[in-house]
Amino acid sequence: MTEPATLLEHLCRRVGAEGPLTVAEFMEDALAHPTLGYYTTRDPLGRAGDFITAPEVSQMFGELLGLWSVVAWRAMGSPDPFHWVELGPGRGTLMADALAAARVAQDFVAAARVRFVDVSPVLRARQKETMAARSPETPVAWHGWFGDVPEGPLLMLANEFFDAMPVRQYRRGPEGWRERLVDATADGRLAFTYSEPRKPLTPPSWDDTLGDVPEDGVIEVSPASCAMAGLVAERIARDGGAALIVDYGHDRSAPGETLQALRGHDYADPLEAPGECDLTAHVDFAALAHVGARAGARALGPVPQGAFLKRLGIDARADILMRNAAADAARDVRLALHRLTSPDAMGTMFKVLAYAHPSLPPLPGFADEP
Repeated sequence: MTEPATLLEHLCRRVGAEGPLTVAEFMEDALAHPTLGYYTTRDPLGRAGDFITAPEVSQMFGELLGLWSVVAWRAMGSPDPFHWVELGPGRGTLMADALAAARVAQDFVAAARVRFVDVSPVLRARQKETMAARSPETPVAWHGWFGDVPEGPLLMLANEFFDAMPVRQYRRGPEGWRERLVDATADGRLAFTYSEPRKPLTPPSWDDTLGDVPEDGVIEVSPASCAMAGLVAERIARDGGAALIVDYGHDRSAPGETLQALRGHDYADPLEAPGECDLTAHVDFAALAHVGARAGARALGPVPQGAFLKRLGIDARADILMRNAAADAARDVRLALHRLTSPDAMGTMFKVLAYAHPSLPPLPGFADEP
Protein backbone atom coordinates (compact mmCIF):
# COMPACT_ATOMS: atom_id res chain seq x y z
CA MET A 1 0.00 0.00 0.00
CA THR A 2 1.32 3.44 -0.94
CA GLU A 3 2.03 6.00 1.76
CA PRO A 4 -0.87 8.42 2.33
CA ALA A 5 -0.44 11.77 0.57
CA THR A 6 -2.35 13.76 3.19
CA LEU A 7 -3.10 13.47 6.87
CA LEU A 8 -6.80 13.18 6.03
CA GLU A 9 -6.04 10.09 3.96
CA HIS A 10 -3.91 8.67 6.77
CA LEU A 11 -6.66 9.26 9.34
CA CYS A 12 -9.35 7.67 7.15
CA ARG A 13 -7.13 4.62 6.69
CA ARG A 14 -6.50 4.45 10.42
CA VAL A 15 -10.22 4.63 11.21
CA GLY A 16 -10.83 1.87 8.69
CA ALA A 17 -8.29 -0.35 10.42
CA GLU A 18 -8.93 0.55 14.08
CA GLY A 19 -12.41 2.05 14.23
CA PRO A 20 -13.32 5.59 15.33
CA LEU A 21 -10.55 7.51 17.12
CA THR A 22 -10.79 9.42 20.37
CA VAL A 23 -10.43 13.18 20.01
CA ALA A 24 -7.04 12.82 21.73
CA GLU A 25 -5.84 10.27 19.16
CA PHE A 26 -7.04 12.54 16.35
CA MET A 27 -5.26 15.56 17.85
CA GLU A 28 -2.02 13.67 18.39
CA ASP A 29 -1.88 12.57 14.75
CA ALA A 30 -3.05 15.94 13.42
CA LEU A 31 -0.37 17.85 15.32
CA ALA A 32 2.57 15.47 15.64
CA HIS A 33 2.44 12.83 12.89
CA PRO A 34 6.13 12.41 11.91
CA THR A 35 5.70 13.36 8.24
CA LEU A 36 2.20 14.84 7.89
CA GLY A 37 1.53 16.56 11.24
CA TYR A 38 0.93 20.26 11.64
CA TYR A 39 3.90 20.99 13.93
CA THR A 40 6.33 18.63 12.21
CA THR A 41 5.92 20.16 8.76
CA ARG A 42 5.86 23.95 9.20
CA ASP A 43 6.67 27.06 11.19
CA PRO A 44 3.18 28.14 12.30
CA LEU A 45 4.20 31.37 14.04
CA GLY A 46 4.04 35.00 12.99
CA ARG A 47 1.92 37.05 10.63
CA ALA A 48 2.57 34.63 7.78
CA GLY A 49 1.58 31.68 9.99
CA ASP A 50 -1.51 30.88 12.00
CA PHE A 51 -0.93 32.50 15.41
CA ILE A 52 1.42 34.73 17.43
CA THR A 53 2.63 33.89 20.94
CA ALA A 54 3.70 36.23 23.74
CA PRO A 55 7.47 36.05 23.00
CA GLU A 56 6.74 37.18 19.44
CA VAL A 57 4.59 40.06 20.75
CA SER A 58 7.42 41.67 22.73
CA GLN A 59 10.92 41.05 24.06
CA MET A 60 9.59 42.07 27.49
CA PHE A 61 7.91 38.70 27.99
CA GLY A 62 11.06 36.63 27.60
CA GLU A 63 13.19 39.15 29.47
CA LEU A 64 10.98 38.98 32.55
CA LEU A 65 10.88 35.18 32.50
CA GLY A 66 14.67 35.22 32.26
CA LEU A 67 14.97 37.43 35.33
CA TRP A 68 12.39 35.27 37.12
CA SER A 69 14.63 32.29 36.40
CA VAL A 70 17.66 34.04 37.89
CA VAL A 71 15.79 34.77 41.13
CA ALA A 72 14.46 31.21 41.30
CA TRP A 73 17.99 29.86 40.73
CA ARG A 74 19.35 31.96 43.59
CA ALA A 75 16.53 30.65 45.80
CA MET A 76 17.61 27.10 44.85
CA GLY A 77 21.09 27.80 46.23
CA SER A 78 22.67 28.62 42.85
CA PRO A 79 23.39 25.04 41.72
CA ASP A 80 26.13 24.70 39.12
CA PRO A 81 25.36 23.18 36.72
CA PHE A 82 21.57 23.15 36.31
CA HIS A 83 19.28 22.44 33.37
CA TRP A 84 17.36 25.39 31.90
CA VAL A 85 14.62 23.66 29.94
CA GLU A 86 11.97 25.02 27.59
CA LEU A 87 9.08 22.87 26.40
CA GLY A 88 7.90 23.68 22.89
CA PRO A 89 10.26 26.63 22.32
CA GLY A 90 8.73 27.81 19.02
CA ARG A 91 11.38 29.80 17.17
CA GLY A 92 13.62 30.09 20.23
CA THR A 93 12.64 33.72 20.77
CA LEU A 94 11.64 33.35 24.43
CA MET A 95 14.92 31.71 25.43
CA ALA A 96 16.99 34.19 23.43
CA ASP A 97 15.28 37.11 25.20
CA ALA A 98 15.52 35.34 28.57
CA LEU A 99 19.26 34.82 28.10
CA ALA A 100 19.76 38.45 27.11
CA ALA A 101 18.16 39.60 30.37
CA ALA A 102 19.83 36.90 32.49
CA ARG A 103 23.30 38.14 31.50
CA VAL A 104 23.05 40.57 34.41
CA ALA A 105 23.97 37.43 36.42
CA GLN A 106 26.94 35.90 34.63
CA ASP A 107 27.22 33.11 37.21
CA PHE A 108 23.67 32.04 36.30
CA VAL A 109 24.45 32.00 32.58
CA ALA A 110 27.66 30.04 33.17
CA ALA A 111 25.84 27.43 35.24
CA ALA A 112 22.88 27.04 32.84
CA ARG A 113 22.67 24.08 30.46
CA VAL A 114 20.03 25.15 27.94
CA ARG A 115 17.81 22.33 26.70
CA PHE A 116 14.93 22.52 24.22
CA VAL A 117 12.22 19.87 24.12
CA ASP A 118 10.57 19.79 20.69
CA VAL A 119 9.45 17.19 18.13
CA SER A 120 9.36 19.49 15.09
CA PRO A 121 12.36 19.35 12.74
CA VAL A 122 11.20 22.58 11.10
CA LEU A 123 11.03 24.49 14.37
CA ARG A 124 14.28 22.97 15.60
CA ALA A 125 15.96 24.47 12.56
CA ARG A 126 14.44 27.88 13.37
CA GLN A 127 15.55 27.57 16.99
CA LYS A 128 19.12 26.85 15.89
CA GLU A 129 19.06 29.93 13.65
CA THR A 130 17.73 32.13 16.45
CA MET A 131 20.23 30.93 19.02
CA ALA A 132 23.13 31.17 16.56
CA ALA A 133 22.21 34.77 15.78
CA ARG A 134 21.25 35.92 19.27
CA SER A 135 23.40 33.81 21.60
CA PRO A 136 26.11 32.00 19.60
CA GLU A 137 28.22 31.34 22.69
CA THR A 138 25.41 29.33 24.38
CA PRO A 139 25.42 25.56 23.74
CA VAL A 140 21.92 24.10 23.30
CA ALA A 141 20.84 20.46 23.50
CA TRP A 142 17.62 19.19 21.91
CA HIS A 143 15.39 16.41 23.21
CA GLY A 144 12.29 14.76 21.80
CA TRP A 145 10.54 14.59 25.15
CA PHE A 146 11.03 15.86 28.69
CA GLY A 147 11.99 12.44 30.06
CA ASP A 148 15.25 12.61 28.07
CA VAL A 149 16.53 15.61 30.06
CA PRO A 150 19.41 14.38 32.28
CA GLU A 151 19.03 14.22 36.04
CA GLY A 152 19.88 17.22 38.15
CA PRO A 153 18.28 20.48 39.34
CA LEU A 154 16.37 22.36 36.71
CA LEU A 155 14.30 25.38 35.82
CA MET A 156 11.62 24.84 33.19
CA LEU A 157 9.64 27.26 31.04
CA ALA A 158 6.55 26.22 29.07
CA ASN A 159 4.70 28.93 27.16
CA GLU A 160 1.66 27.81 25.13
CA PHE A 161 2.74 24.19 25.33
CA PHE A 162 -0.04 22.52 27.29
CA ASP A 163 -2.84 24.00 25.15
CA ALA A 164 -1.68 21.74 22.29
CA MET A 165 -1.75 18.58 24.40
CA PRO A 166 -4.49 16.15 23.27
CA VAL A 167 -7.86 16.21 25.07
CA ARG A 168 -10.66 13.69 25.37
CA GLN A 169 -14.26 14.91 25.25
CA TYR A 170 -17.31 13.39 26.93
CA ARG A 171 -20.98 14.31 26.59
CA ARG A 172 -23.55 13.59 29.28
CA GLY A 173 -26.81 12.19 27.89
CA PRO A 174 -29.92 10.37 29.18
CA GLU A 175 -28.02 7.08 29.29
CA GLY A 176 -24.92 8.51 30.95
CA TRP A 177 -21.60 9.61 29.54
CA ARG A 178 -20.48 8.91 25.99
CA GLU A 179 -17.08 9.78 24.58
CA ARG A 180 -16.88 11.92 21.46
CA LEU A 181 -15.03 10.10 18.67
CA VAL A 182 -13.78 10.92 15.18
CA ASP A 183 -15.08 8.68 12.39
CA ALA A 184 -14.58 8.55 8.62
CA THR A 185 -17.50 9.05 6.24
CA ALA A 186 -18.19 7.16 3.02
CA ASP A 187 -17.01 10.12 0.93
CA GLY A 188 -13.62 10.36 2.66
CA ARG A 189 -14.28 13.09 5.19
CA LEU A 190 -14.16 13.11 9.00
CA ALA A 191 -17.13 13.51 11.32
CA PHE A 192 -17.80 13.35 15.04
CA THR A 193 -19.67 10.42 16.53
CA TYR A 194 -20.11 8.98 20.03
CA SER A 195 -19.13 5.81 21.83
CA GLU A 196 -21.35 3.48 23.77
CA PRO A 197 -21.82 4.69 27.38
CA ARG A 198 -18.52 4.80 29.22
CA LYS A 199 -17.20 6.43 32.37
CA PRO A 200 -15.13 9.59 31.77
CA LEU A 201 -11.43 9.44 32.59
CA THR A 202 -11.30 12.46 34.88
CA PRO A 203 -8.51 13.69 37.17
CA PRO A 204 -9.28 14.24 40.90
CA SER A 205 -9.91 17.96 40.32
CA TRP A 206 -13.27 16.88 38.85
CA ASP A 207 -14.38 14.85 41.89
CA ASP A 208 -16.70 17.54 43.29
CA THR A 209 -17.89 18.84 39.92
CA LEU A 210 -18.70 15.91 37.64
CA GLY A 211 -22.10 15.18 39.21
CA ASP A 212 -23.24 18.76 38.57
CA VAL A 213 -22.68 18.69 34.80
CA PRO A 214 -26.11 19.09 33.14
CA GLU A 215 -27.51 16.81 30.48
CA ASP A 216 -25.96 17.58 27.09
CA GLY A 217 -23.01 19.10 28.94
CA VAL A 218 -19.55 18.38 27.55
CA ILE A 219 -16.33 18.05 29.51
CA GLU A 220 -12.73 17.99 28.29
CA VAL A 221 -9.94 16.18 30.07
CA SER A 222 -6.31 15.81 29.09
CA PRO A 223 -4.61 12.68 30.43
CA ALA A 224 -1.59 13.63 28.32
CA SER A 225 -1.28 17.03 30.03
CA CYS A 226 -1.62 15.48 33.48
CA ALA A 227 1.00 12.86 32.65
CA MET A 228 3.47 15.49 31.41
CA ALA A 229 2.78 17.78 34.37
CA GLY A 230 3.24 14.88 36.78
CA LEU A 231 6.57 14.00 35.19
CA VAL A 232 7.80 17.60 35.56
CA ALA A 233 6.56 17.93 39.15
CA GLU A 234 8.08 14.59 40.20
CA ARG A 235 11.40 15.68 38.75
CA ILE A 236 11.31 19.00 40.63
CA ALA A 237 10.35 17.30 43.89
CA ARG A 238 13.24 14.84 43.47
CA ASP A 239 16.05 16.95 42.00
CA GLY A 240 15.09 20.48 43.02
CA GLY A 241 14.07 23.48 40.98
CA ALA A 242 10.96 25.15 39.64
CA ALA A 243 8.77 25.21 36.54
CA LEU A 244 6.73 28.01 35.02
CA ILE A 245 3.67 27.16 32.89
CA VAL A 246 2.07 30.01 30.93
CA ASP A 247 -1.00 29.28 28.84
CA TYR A 248 -4.63 30.14 28.28
CA GLY A 249 -7.36 28.30 30.11
CA HIS A 250 -9.52 28.13 33.22
CA ASP A 251 -8.50 28.04 36.86
CA ARG A 252 -11.09 25.43 37.88
CA SER A 253 -12.31 22.21 36.27
CA ALA A 254 -15.67 23.02 34.68
CA PRO A 255 -17.84 21.79 31.79
CA GLY A 256 -17.52 23.24 28.31
CA GLU A 257 -15.90 22.34 25.02
CA THR A 258 -12.98 24.50 23.97
CA LEU A 259 -11.31 22.49 21.19
CA GLN A 260 -10.61 24.90 18.35
CA ALA A 261 -8.70 25.11 15.10
CA LEU A 262 -6.78 28.14 13.84
CA ARG A 263 -5.65 28.75 10.29
CA GLY A 264 -4.35 32.06 9.00
CA HIS A 265 -5.20 33.74 12.34
CA ASP A 266 -8.87 32.77 11.95
CA TYR A 267 -11.04 29.98 13.29
CA ALA A 268 -11.50 26.84 11.22
CA ASP A 269 -13.35 23.52 11.37
CA PRO A 270 -11.09 21.14 13.36
CA LEU A 271 -12.00 18.22 11.07
CA GLU A 272 -11.93 19.95 7.70
CA ALA A 273 -8.19 20.10 6.97
CA PRO A 274 -6.29 18.02 9.56
CA GLY A 275 -2.58 18.70 9.53
CA GLU A 276 -3.14 22.13 7.95
CA CYS A 277 -4.40 24.02 11.02
CA ASP A 278 -3.46 24.38 14.66
CA LEU A 279 -5.56 22.51 17.20
CA THR A 280 -5.75 23.69 20.81
CA ALA A 281 -7.94 23.41 23.89
CA HIS A 282 -8.06 25.48 27.06
CA VAL A 283 -5.73 24.29 29.81
CA ASP A 284 -7.35 22.99 33.00
CA PHE A 285 -5.06 24.67 35.51
CA ALA A 286 -6.90 23.14 38.48
CA ALA A 287 -6.04 19.68 37.18
CA LEU A 288 -2.39 20.62 36.63
CA ALA A 289 -2.11 22.19 40.10
CA HIS A 290 -3.60 19.06 41.67
CA VAL A 291 -1.25 16.78 39.74
CA GLY A 292 1.78 18.85 40.74
CA ALA A 293 0.89 18.79 44.42
CA ARG A 294 0.27 15.03 44.36
CA ALA A 295 3.68 14.53 42.75
CA GLY A 296 5.40 16.29 45.65
CA ALA A 297 5.96 19.78 44.24
CA ARG A 298 4.45 22.98 45.62
CA ALA A 299 1.92 24.40 43.18
CA LEU A 300 1.80 28.22 43.01
CA GLY A 301 -1.11 29.91 41.28
CA PRO A 302 -2.55 30.04 38.79
CA VAL A 303 -2.51 33.81 38.58
CA PRO A 304 -3.56 35.94 35.58
CA GLN A 305 -0.72 36.65 33.15
CA GLY A 306 -1.29 40.40 33.35
CA ALA A 307 -1.00 40.45 37.13
CA PHE A 308 2.03 38.17 37.03
CA LEU A 309 3.93 40.32 34.53
CA LYS A 310 3.09 43.50 36.42
CA ARG A 311 4.43 41.97 39.63
CA LEU A 312 7.64 41.21 37.74
CA GLY A 313 7.93 44.85 36.65
CA ILE A 314 6.72 44.95 33.05
CA ASP A 315 5.48 48.53 33.41
CA ALA A 316 8.92 49.73 34.44
CA ARG A 317 10.55 47.78 31.62
CA ALA A 318 8.13 49.29 29.10
CA ASP A 319 8.95 52.79 30.39
CA ILE A 320 12.67 52.15 29.87
CA LEU A 321 12.13 50.88 26.33
CA MET A 322 9.95 53.89 25.45
CA ARG A 323 12.14 56.51 27.08
CA ASN A 324 14.47 57.16 24.14
CA ALA A 325 12.52 55.36 21.42
CA ALA A 326 11.17 56.91 18.26
CA ALA A 327 7.44 57.56 18.19
CA ASP A 328 6.60 54.42 16.18
CA ALA A 329 8.75 52.20 18.40
CA ALA A 330 7.26 53.67 21.57
CA ARG A 331 3.75 53.04 20.20
CA ASP A 332 4.67 49.41 19.52
CA VAL A 333 5.85 48.99 23.11
CA ARG A 334 2.59 50.46 24.44
CA LEU A 335 0.54 48.16 22.22
CA ALA A 336 2.57 45.15 23.29
CA LEU A 337 2.16 46.06 26.96
CA HIS A 338 -1.59 46.29 26.48
CA ARG A 339 -1.75 43.01 24.60
CA LEU A 340 0.24 41.09 27.22
CA THR A 341 -1.43 42.50 30.34
CA SER A 342 -4.86 43.95 29.60
CA PRO A 343 -8.01 42.02 30.62
CA ASP A 344 -9.43 42.57 27.13
CA ALA A 345 -6.38 40.93 25.53
CA MET A 346 -4.10 38.25 27.04
CA GLY A 347 -4.07 39.60 30.58
CA THR A 348 -6.72 37.38 32.19
CA MET A 349 -7.38 34.59 29.68
CA PHE A 350 -3.71 33.58 29.97
CA LYS A 351 -2.61 32.31 33.35
CA VAL A 352 0.63 31.36 35.07
CA LEU A 353 1.16 28.27 37.22
CA ALA A 354 4.42 27.31 38.90
CA TYR A 355 5.78 24.13 40.42
CA ALA A 356 8.46 24.61 43.05
CA HIS A 357 10.46 22.35 45.31
CA PRO A 358 8.82 22.53 48.77
CA SER A 359 12.02 23.95 50.29
CA LEU A 360 11.99 27.08 48.12
CA PRO A 361 10.82 30.44 49.50
CA PRO A 362 8.02 32.37 47.73
CA LEU A 363 8.92 33.06 44.11
CA PRO A 364 8.39 36.30 42.13
CA GLY A 365 4.85 36.79 40.91
CA PHE A 366 3.52 34.40 43.54
CA ALA A 367 4.61 36.25 46.70
CA ASP A 368 1.05 36.30 48.08
CA GLU A 369 0.41 32.62 47.35
CA PRO A 370 0.30 30.21 50.33
